Amino acid sequence: MNRGITAAIAVFSCAAFSAALCSGELVAGSRVSSSDESPTTAAAAPKAFPKAFPIERPLALDDLITVALENNPDLRIATERIGEAQARLGEAMSAFYPRLKTRVAYEYTDNPALAFSMIVSQRRFSPDSNINHPGGTTNFRPEIVGTYSLYRGGQDYQRGKAVELGVEVSALERGSIRNQLIQMVSSTYYGYLAAQAALAVAERSIEAVQSQLKQTRIRYETGTTLKSDVLSIEVQLAEVRDAQIKAANAVELAYTAIKRLLGLPVDQPLAVARLTNPPIPRSPATLDDLIAQSLKQRPEVEAAARQIDMRVSELKMARGAHLPKADAFVSYGQDSRNPGFSTAKDNLSAGVAVELELFSGFETSERVVAAERKLVQAREAERRVRLGVESEVKAAYLTLQEALERIQVTKASVQAAEEALRLVTLQWQAGTVTVTRYIDANVDRDQAHSLAIAARYDALRAEVGLKKATGVWR
Repeated sequence: MNRGITAAIAVFSCAAFSAALCSGELVAGSRVSSSDESPTTAAAAPKAFPKAFPIERPLALDDLITVALENNPDLRIATERIGEAQARLGEAMSAFYPRLKTRVAYEYTDNPALAFSMIVSQRRFSPDSNINHPGGTTNFRPEIVGTYSLYRGGQDYQRGKAVELGVEVSALERGSIRNQLIQMVSSTYYGYLAAQAALAVAERSIEAVQSQLKQTRIRYETGTTLKSDVLSIEVQLAEVRDAQIKAANAVELAYTAIKRLLGLPVDQPLAVARLTNPPIPRSPATLDDLIAQSLKQRPEVEAAARQIDMRVSELKMARGAHLPKADAFVSYGQDSRNPGFSTAKDNLSAGVAVELELFSGFETSERVVAAERKLVQAREAERRVRLGVESEVKAAYLTLQEALERIQVTKASVQAAEEALRLVTLQWQAGTVTVTRYIDANVDRDQAHSLAIAARYDALRAEVGLKKATGVWR
């Protein structure tokens, strides 16, 4: 009896513990956003529990997913990354606007050339001025300076385009996390229900073995059975109690994993609704159709393609450094011996400057080479993502097919095991079989039930895994 229960519990415990570990690392090759959700740039204050879902009401799977989408920290981080990318886009777009600044300068000199320039700018020159010995001269210059980039070899445009693609990548990365989060919440929820079912099997087994032990002790006291039979059933009782302890721990692990995915502390009360008679998933579409669907829908694939476009823009930006640059500038201010401002002494300067870098110690050329290497990396990364998605879809498809076949096999196994136990029980009560045979029949029955539970919930987890692999929840 213990062998079957323990085998199923090991599966449930592993699934629950894996979900608990992975829930803190919702990172795909990318990060998540629903197309109907607008990204935010300011972090919202974290909530202990959304008001729309009171703790008193048990939460079904859809409710758990809704809470996770609102409260999961990984998804919130991904949303803030979109806001960060948008801010960087605004920063890049600032290159297309003129720049204005104001400043005040104070100078003192007794250099004849500089002093003469100051005196003329201050409108104080006269024929009687001693140009060779002007003495100490001071100058205050308040001014407003404006500059505007006319041409930078297309670098500003390509930088803006690359950053804009970065915003799209951040949104796609959020879509990847959203897709993964829903899959993990669903899978952990089913793992929690499976662990509860395994616990119920273990508790029923304890009751059955205790009843058997009581009857066997009575028979031993009347001299109709051996002491070894009593000891064998006592050993069996210890085994099923050990299985019950493991099953209870598996339930608690899955429960903790659910709260972690929902962004709730471990001591936060949470009621999870039970699912009676969980549906059996349907057979999936053909593998080729699923792979084609995943390559169209998975945000990781789109994000990898955007990364290539980003690297192309960055390469063009690096090559633009070889081209000339042109800037316009204007300055309005005054020169005076005193800090005060007077329009009688104001002046205006304006012009255009063009420059071309002839030699930079190969800095620009090496930047171009680095950008070319990054482009090659992005293309290989995109190929790697596509291969990974195809492999993930196939693995999820095969896992679901296996689970559906196991459901049919275990269904027949449960019926056979129940009938075998009924017959062996009658034989044991009649004294025609040993207690060992009776215990084996109990073990077979419990193992059949445990495997049936595992197959059903494995099929449900495999179904959500296939949905995640095809990008249904992006």
